[in-house]
Amino acid sequence: MILGSAEPFISVEQVQVTYGQGSAEPVQALSDINFAVPEGAFVSLIGPSGCGKSTLLRAVGDLLAPTSGRITIGGTPAAELRQKGRIGVVFQQPNLMPWLRIEENVRLLHRLASESGAKLPPPDVEGLLRLVGLEGFGRKRPAQLSGGMQSRAALARALALDPAILLMDEPFAALDEITRDRMGIELMRIHASFRKTVLFVTHSLAEAVFLSDSIVLMTPRPGRIARIIPVDLPRPRLPEMRLTDEFARMVAELNRELYRMMA
Repeated sequence: MILGSAEPFISVEQVQVTYGQGSAEPVQALSDINFAVPEGAFVSLIGPSGCGKSTLLRAVGDLLAPTSGRITIGGTPAAELRQKGRIGVVFQQPNLMPWLRIEENVRLLHRLASESGAKLPPPDVEGLLRLVGLEGFGRKRPAQLSGGMQSRAALARALALDPAILLMDEPFAALDEITRDRMGIELMRIHASFRKTVLFVTHSLAEAVFLSDSIVLMTPRPGRIARIIPVDLPRPRLPEMRLTDEFARMVAELNRELYRMMA
């Protein structure tokens, strides 16, 4: 399944993940996953809890090895790209080092990757902080920032790698609804500036519709791709788009698909 008509950038072929392989009760998390994502696209993964969204994201980022199958990014195996420090990951929790200042946290992954031999351009930390709305907060420590500001810092830290792809695993789930909506708008602005290829895991159907070019709907475990849904809403997307009939129709369609799968 190819999302859009452009050449594939992320290619996932025949991927399966089984936990506890060889044990008495192995758990098959993913089965026969095939899809391709064009460069610069924003793609959300949705599906019931336990369907393998986060497992798939981690496999694409080489944070776990598939039991079988192949994943390439720009023609390069995912494992090789990660070793070069070219995969950015943002998790649900910001995981900032509390003893480091924000500017030091933003440099941290870049420094670690460089010490491991990756050849990366030096990050423009001030520019990244300005990009994510944290200008003037570089000397602060994480405890001095709100939850939303810490999420912004985690995003800047990932972008400091100049990643080929950006993987985001429910990065705003711990935030209140208003802050979450604002972060979504900021993420779209940043994506328009950087044009990174993004895979985004969320449980929020409205968030998926608002942010994405395409949505990958996954089945209950073992996770398979049930359907890929293009989001044909114009960009830039403003908050009032959430009030339109077309937006409501797309969210309702996703709801129906999920209920049908879980019935």
